[in-house]
Amino acid sequence: MDELDLLKKDWKKSDNQYTSFTNSDIYKMSHRKSSTIVKTLFYISMAELVFWILINFLPFVLSDSMKAQLEAISHSWVYVALNIVSYIVIVLFVYLLWKAQKAISVTDNAKKLMKSILKTRKIIKYYVLYNLFLALVTIPISLSFSISEHPELSEKISTASSAQLAVMLLVTIVITAIFLTLIWLFYKLIYGILIKRLNKNYNELKKLEI
Repeated sequence: MDELDLLKKDWKKSDNQYTSFTNSDIYKMSHRKSSTIVKTLFYISMAELVFWILINFLPFVLSDSMKAQLEAISHSWVYVALNIVSYIVIVLFVYLLWKAQKAISVTDNAKKLMKSILKTRKIIKYYVLYNLFLALVTIPISLSFSISEHPELSEKISTASSAQLAVMLLVTIVITAIFLTLIWLFYKLIYGILIKRLNKNYNELKKLEI
């Protein structure tokens, strides 16, 4: 139970207690909590950036076979372009969250704080949608690279019947759907909990404006 819930509980206990708390008190608590939540989101995004950097560079150090595979596909302009775009988006996301946290920390009224919360929610929403879209694009491209790098697999596909190709396509769609679901659940767990708390603060602030 957080501070606002405890405050509401106290209000129900006594009318005298209710009058001792002002809108200003509620705003200060919502402001502090919102700033902490956005700061946490910023730290998570930084950790995600570091994670993807390690994912891309550790194979070059830990495994010669993976290093050879990565070097083979790194010559593709599609692979290079996707990596560049991905890092640009993540860095932009980190910057926008940092900017949102700074905006919330210096906000001195409820309306501005509400606008900052709404903006932060949109940033998270668009970032999650981007990652889902990127995964949807990357999976077939990765499969295409895998097939092209294995002549035996390419030959089997070229000689496969229509029924076999249909089964392969179905399996690819199922794997893609599972992968996208896992990504969505990951972001739902990591960012969803914090966004839910941020929404709760927004609703409390909205009541102050009524």
